[in-house]
Amino acid sequence: MYDPSQTNRRAFLRQAAAGLTAPFFIPNLLSAPRDGLRLASFGAANMAFATLDGIATHPKVKLVCVAEVDSALLGGVKKKYPDAKVYVDWREMLDKEHKNLDAVCVGTPDHMHAPMAVSSMQHGLHVYGQKPLAHDLYEVRKMTEMARKKKLVTQMGIQIHSATEYKTAVQLIQGGTIGKVKEVYAWSGKKWGDPEPRPDRTDQVPSTLNWDQWLGVSAERPYLKGYYHPGEWRKRIDFGTATFGDMGCHIYDPIFSALQLTSPISVRSEGAAPNAHNWSVNAVIHYVFPGTRFTSDKTVNVTWYDGDERPPREIQAMVGGQRLPGTGCIFIGTNGVMLLPHIKMPLLFPQAQFKDFQMTKVEGVDHYHEWVDAILGKGSTSTPFSYSGPLTEAVLLGPLATFFPKTTLEWNAKKLKFKNSPEANGHVRRAYRAGWKVKGLS
Repeated sequence: MYDPSQTNRRAFLRQAAAGLTAPFFIPNLLSAPRDGLRLASFGAANMAFATLDGIATHPKVKLVCVAEVDSALLGGVKKKYPDAKVYVDWREMLDKEHKNLDAVCVGTPDHMHAPMAVSSMQHGLHVYGQKPLAHDLYEVRKMTEMARKKKLVTQMGIQIHSATEYKTAVQLIQGGTIGKVKEVYAWSGKKWGDPEPRPDRTDQVPSTLNWDQWLGVSAERPYLKGYYHPGEWRKRIDFGTATFGDMGCHIYDPIFSALQLTSPISVRSEGAAPNAHNWSVNAVIHYVFPGTRFTSDKTVNVTWYDGDERPPREIQAMVGGQRLPGTGCIFIGTNGVMLLPHIKMPLLFPQAQFKDFQMTKVEGVDHYHEWVDAILGKGSTSTPFSYSGPLTEAVLLGPLATFFPKTTLEWNAKKLKFKNSPEANGHVRRAYRAGWKVKGLS
């Protein structure tokens, strides 16, 4: 079994031998890689595979290794990337391979995003992190700060940010097509929650799965077949971040971009609270943000709905009686309305007002390859942690607010704490279990 304490001892000895007082690592990318980019992936299946594959299709990228806790999920990697080394323990992979790497991608369940990303950045590795950036607000802030300190090339996996549909929507708003924005409504029909209590049983762990590694920094608990792994973890408080954490980073992204939003002033949940282990569904969460040059007032309200909840009928009526898409948002402007379905072109209302309007499409780019090119010294990324960190922080305030129904929580982003709720501040940061402390997070 891999012993992470050995890493610490070896690191100390290397540092002592070199007579250094700074951290033992030396970033292996003080300049752009000369012969291509050497990639490692945390996770090998589902979104992790989509991510590593999206990156590795770049002609300058070589997939060196992957860390995967369930050998039953290695089929795709072994078939398409047979030369990639496979590890079960991601810490062992970093310890043994970091000198052979330039960058990593993180596509695991939310609870392990920050430990993996921060540990990689400690080694000077560039990071592509799937959304949400992390499970907790504190983790997100630390990731953002470390990426800035290390001057690393980062990107969050909100691929639609770079697509024609969202880029065009941002251009329309910033161009004043519907005037100044008064308010925004956003929603997703997904239901990543569970009102039922956790089953009181223990199931046998599959022979292919390392359950301890899957739990990672989270507290030990019995394995329950089909309850966490591989696809239900988003519903569970300790591992996922509810529907909002899953889809909010996508849907709030064009809102943040178009309006150039900063951190919210307050957040308020109107829906049910989670139970002891699972997120609730059918959320309604009200945000108040400081106004910007693209909004009509000194503040702007942005409201989130998920599950069966949707914007009020009078708001839906503003899109000409058109049936709302399963996921999307509505911008209410001083001179019109824009409906932005998820991954479809924006629509402008009233239709009569915009019947002769010629919409100019903005050309999209490959979000994955944009990150690779930036590491290789060509251009920059569009969702670096300096942008996606504050976006994720805003999104994660939503699930947190559901613990305190019908309570307006006043947020101080600079101090990373609520002004009026010590209880809510207890949810900003979680404790990692013994033996899983992470430098830069613990």
